[in-house]
Amino acid sequence: MILLEIKNRILEDTLLQKFENAQAGGKADGIDIKIADFDGVLYHIGNQDGNKTKLLVSISLTFFKDLQEYGADELLKREYGDFLTTPESGYNATLLIDLENLPPNVEEFAAKVALLKRNCFASVFERYFKYQENEVTGKKKAVIQYREDETMYVSARKDRVTVIFSTVFKDDDDVIIGKVFMQEFKEGRKASHTAPQVLFSHREPPLELEGTDAATGDNIGYITFVLEPRHTNEASRDNTINLIHTFRDYLHYHIKCSKAYIHSRMRFRTSEFLKILNRARPEDQTQKEKKTISGKTFVQH
Repeated sequence: MILLEIKNRILEDTLLQKFENAQAGGKADGIDIKIADFDGVLYHIGNQDGNKTKLLVSISLTFFKDLQEYGADELLKREYGDFLTTPESGYNATLLIDLENLPPNVEEFAAKVALLKRNCFASVFERYFKYQENEVTGKKKAVIQYREDETMYVSARKDRVTVIFSTVFKDDDDVIIGKVFMQEFKEGRKASHTAPQVLFSHREPPLELEGTDAATGDNIGYITFVLEPRHTNEASRDNTINLIHTFRDYLHYHIKCSKAYIHSRMRFRTSEFLKILNRARPEDQTQKEKKTISGKTFVQH
């Protein structure tokens, strides 16, 4: 299975090109690019007041206010420091980058800026991982409406952090393929005892969401991750966040890939059957020349 990149590749490559050109003494060009990402996230790269040496990199998340409740602003300040500036209109966070005063390692810096979405998402996970580590109980569930009709729930206990994704399956066959994927995750736990427990429920929310307004229905699925201390400790938490925050997109990406593969195989088999049928057709006898016993020829109609 393919793991989705946690960085935005277009953002990273665009910035790296700008940085390397600036380091080589090249002339700065104006830029105005918008980049769409998963979960309705939008990036904008532009110039500050028409100054081509000053880049503004902004991000818009429809669920940013939910993340702010769990320290998104503080985490961005920790990661980007003085590069943070007043957000552009219509965006939640903006970085101001001076091409004439870049950090020494521009590759590392471009990669870090391309992690803007990941670092926004990370705030809620870091908060609840610390609750679990410090055995803080009684905290309410984090509810992140990361898509218009899909929600993420995070809760912490002394021995675990539970992350639940609700997701909407657009087609009936998506549910079937999704269940197959979830079964593979369960089998994966047998092969690796360090893997987190993964549960899947269809139509009804899991017991952890009992009493909430969690959605129900034939096209609703809930994926539950039970993260133990070995997944949430300081040495492992970054990797855990990298993997889990992209899970919803990972699941639906592979459902679409599976359907495309099935369709391509169906088209291939249909083409092969048509070839066999064409070879099996009798020759067209309507215009074939025949000979009589006396040697005369005639055309049979």
